[in-house]
Amino acid sequence: MVAQHTDTMTRPTLHLMCGKMAAGKTTLARRLASEHQAVLIAEDLWLQRLFGQEIETFEDYRKYAARLKTVVGPHVQDLLRAGLSVVMDFPANIPATRLWLRSLFEAASAEHVLHFVDTPNTRCLEQLARRNRELPEGSKRMTEAEFEAITALFVPPAPDEGFNIQLYR
Repeated sequence: MVAQHTDTMTRPTLHLMCGKMAAGKTTLARRLASEHQAVLIAEDLWLQRLFGQEIETFEDYRKYAARLKTVVGPHVQDLLRAGLSVVMDFPANIPATRLWLRSLFEAASAEHVLHFVDTPNTRCLEQLARRNRELPEGSKRMTEAEFEAITALFVPPAPDEGFNIQLYR
C-alpha cells in the first residue's frame, strides 16, 4: 500500500516547471521534490543517461525528448495513480508541451501546479555561464546564441490555459 502525503491534501500533485533556459527551474524542482516528498523526474538527466553523445543539436534534443515522453508520460501517470506526487523538471515552455503535461495529470485525476520561474534574460545568461563552468550532470554547454534562439520559442503561460500557476520572480 502506498502512503498518501499530507502536503498534497488528499490527491497527488504533478508539479510542472516553466521558464527560460537557465532561469532556475532545476534548482526549484529539486527543492519542491524535497519539500513535497515527491518523485523528481529530470528530462536533462534522463536524456543524458539514455542518449548521451547522440544529442548534439537542438533538433537531436527534440527527437530524443519526444521519444522520452512516450516512456515518461505513462510512468508519471502510474506514479500519480499510486498516490505519489511528482515533480517534472521538463520545460513547460510552449503551449503544445503544456497540453501534453495537462494530459498526464488529467488522465491520472491528479492535482497540478505550474511553477513559472520568470527570470530576466540577463540573469538567465549569468546562470547559464555558471552552469557552463560547473557543467552538472545532465547539462551541456550552451552558447549565448543558442540561449537566444531557444528563448525566442518561449511562450509564457496564459490565464486561459487554465493552469494553477505559482509565479517566482
